[in-house]
Amino acid sequence: MDDLKLPLFLGGFALFFLIESLAAKRPWQEPRGQRLRMHASVAVFNTVVLKVIILAPFLYWTEYIAEQGWGLAPMLGYSGVGGIVATIIVLDMFDYWWHRFNHRVGLLWRFHKVHHVDTHVDVTTALRFHPGELFISFFVKLVWIAAWGPSLAAFVAFEISVSLASQFHHSNIDFPDRWERILRLFIVTPRFHTSHHTVSRRTGDANFATIFIIWDRLFGTYKEPDEDEMRELGLTEGRDDYLSFATWLAEPFTQRNHNQDDPERRSAT
Repeated sequence: MDDLKLPLFLGGFALFFLIESLAAKRPWQEPRGQRLRMHASVAVFNTVVLKVIILAPFLYWTEYIAEQGWGLAPMLGYSGVGGIVATIIVLDMFDYWWHRFNHRVGLLWRFHKVHHVDTHVDVTTALRFHPGELFISFFVKLVWIAAWGPSLAAFVAFEISVSLASQFHHSNIDFPDRWERILRLFIVTPRFHTSHHTVSRRTGDANFATIFIIWDRLFGTYKEPDEDEMRELGLTEGRDDYLSFATWLAEPFTQRNHNQDDPERRSAT
């Protein structure tokens, strides 16, 4: 199943890029080619760096845990298709809490805020993550794997699901209101996640789910999207030259960030 990750990732990206080209929700603020070049460079850089450092030990750890039969999944008898479905649901809940911690813990926020500096959310924003955040999340996921004990196939299925969900809910697609409301009963939609990228603390510090929206409802962080709030996206600081690769890479280490470790960083709108 690991061989499917790249084709599905590229196919999903191309599909959502095409749809938002034909039916955009918000007008484009910068040339799309510039955004695509920048964020594709980020994706290539992260892929090369993380594959060299992380991939082999990550796969070894997942297979080792599965061979030892550790974790809740084998204890509960989850395997096959049922194990894959259960893994996607459980790890999506873990991912909700990890995302929430990234907004609450100063050190984590320094890296995660690089994603939130983007002032125009579209499918390319799904690529905009700092390697520091991805590196830290690698160790967090090792704990997830030890605790849950998924098979390698189940974990890869989760990773594919997260990638496609992230592409979908970052995309600048103008869904009809009725479709949006129906989808939002079950999964994170573009309008719901875009509200998480506003300058408003009401929704910017809420709506953390990745795949299934139930986690925000269950844990009290669901906030109804507001069209007026979504007129201004991205953080109010760090916007200058945010489509520069060098600025993106250096952002967590700038003096501004050394003085902004307090996660209470948003405007009080």
